[in-house]
Amino acid sequence: MIRPIAKWPSRYLGAAVTEIFHKLRDIRLLRYLLASVGALAVDVGCFLMLLAAGMLAAPASAIGYSAGILAHWLLSSRTVFTDTVAERGQERTKQKALFVMSALAGLALTTMIVGTADYWAFDPRPAKLIAIAASFTLTWLLRSRVVFKPAQ
Repeated sequence: MIRPIAKWPSRYLGAAVTEIFHKLRDIRLLRYLLASVGALAVDVGCFLMLLAAGMLAAPASAIGYSAGILAHWLLSSRTVFTDTVAERGQERTKQKALFVMSALAGLALTTMIVGTADYWAFDPRPAKLIAIAASFTLTWLLRSRVVFKPAQ
């Protein structure tokens, strides 16, 4: 019979938490989410800075997203897809090109959502939040199934 957590000795609870932490660390989607948060900080920081400087919402969104692309490659290739990053040479160049293409798909989606909201005189900031979720989903699918697909 399993005892309620409140009655477990603290060493068991500590071991359970440590085990859960180690399992979560190994989950690729979670690592991708964390890399995305880092790239998103670059993206949104640029976006808000450019909006504050008076730039139109759609180009500000595109420039911010582009800066986030570079940050995401660095984070993804070094922390998320380490086991499927191609070695140097032609395969690595192909993989980088596919990564950029996936990013451009996300950029197009983001720019379309923010630009449409701005066109219809909606606040572009909530539109950016919707675009973030849509772009995250699209790029995760492309990168996990195409760009960093394990060799067969």
